[in-house]
Amino acid sequence: MVFRVPPDGDGRSAYLAELAALIWPAPAEPTLRKGGRGGWVVVPSAARPRLLVPTGSGRAAASAVRHSTEAVGRKAKLVRQGLATAFRVGLGPLVFRDRLTVDAAAGTLDGYLAEVLGTPALVSMHIGPARANRKPVLQLLGRDGRALGYAKLGVDPLTRALVDAEAAALRRLADLPLGPVTVARVLHHGEWHGHALLVQEALPVRLPRATPAATEAAERAAMVAVAGCLGVRRRSYAGSEHAARLADAVDGLGARPEAGWLRAVLKTVADADPVLAFGAWHGDWNGGNSAVLADGRVLVWDWERFDTDVPAGYDALHRAVQTAIGHDGVEPIDAARALIDGAGRTLGAFDQPERDADLVAVLYLVELAARYLRDRQAEAGARLGHVDAWLLPAVEEHLARRAR
Repeated sequence: MVFRVPPDGDGRSAYLAELAALIWPAPAEPTLRKGGRGGWVVVPSAARPRLLVPTGSGRAAASAVRHSTEAVGRKAKLVRQGLATAFRVGLGPLVFRDRLTVDAAAGTLDGYLAEVLGTPALVSMHIGPARANRKPVLQLLGRDGRALGYAKLGVDPLTRALVDAEAAALRRLADLPLGPVTVARVLHHGEWHGHALLVQEALPVRLPRATPAATEAAERAAMVAVAGCLGVRRRSYAGSEHAARLADAVDGLGARPEAGWLRAVLKTVADADPVLAFGAWHGDWNGGNSAVLADGRVLVWDWERFDTDVPAGYDALHRAVQTAIGHDGVEPIDAARALIDGAGRTLGAFDQPERDADLVAVLYLVELAARYLRDRQAEAGARLGHVDAWLLPAVEEHLARRAR
């Protein structure tokens, strides 16, 4: 493979080389070069890659930009719209000079996906920051700009398990009562070159959105619907399946110092033994994987963490803390503190006892810590993976106050 990786500050240019080798394996030869025709435009540059945009169709290129990520804030939306317009009229390749080109060869992923879809497809990719569960996610586009679907590739034990889990979750959810929630259909699930491959339909994310006031209420109703899609049961925490499963997850962390601390937290909650409502949750509900439409539908995607028999309201807690950190710029430890303190309000729609809402938030944070530690997010470079710097201290402070 002819691929010289320019230096960068966050490892994304090196990851671009990994992606190219995965999607266009030998004998194909991905190459980076300046200018020219064909291939993919690297936006904004090969040194700071964020998006691969296909050439050859202005409509497809514009659609790739519009569907790449969920723009947050008015300024980000205007920038994205301006960039999409530039590509639609043919100016994008003139502004962004770096290209990724691939010598024609059989056995490439984009060729296989065209067979799966039964129609030619242009592919585009968002290149995200380092994290343990980072994996190739390809937008599949028609030359007319229509979104044909999305493909996810699981390339290591963690991401293969997540891709397979999402396929199973989507099939299960297709037959469940989800109220306003709309999920994608599975178009294909199997293996490609030893990797787990999931292809799912594209949700209509470009339809008119609900007003901000309507969005919050609709999203909360959607979370309640997901929590209750398999029924909600009340039981004491100490004897619940969730307590046993979470304890096993913490034990599975081995001798890590954080594991002993998490065991102590779980014992504190088990000793209090609150009676809680248990249901299902999406597992990673955030502003980047949901959209509320003006017609009342709530589109939700990325179901790879879907799980059952968890305290009802975990999705609302996750949405709150992720929004505080990722959108509002709150320091992680302050966001965790606020999450616990405001748990009664956050969980008001989920039939949790108000006096024990803080313990539900504590359990959610233990669940999140176990996930990050198990997936080795800190080692992969994820900022929030260092749970000892924000999550654990916030929980420790709260439980100390509660015990007084």
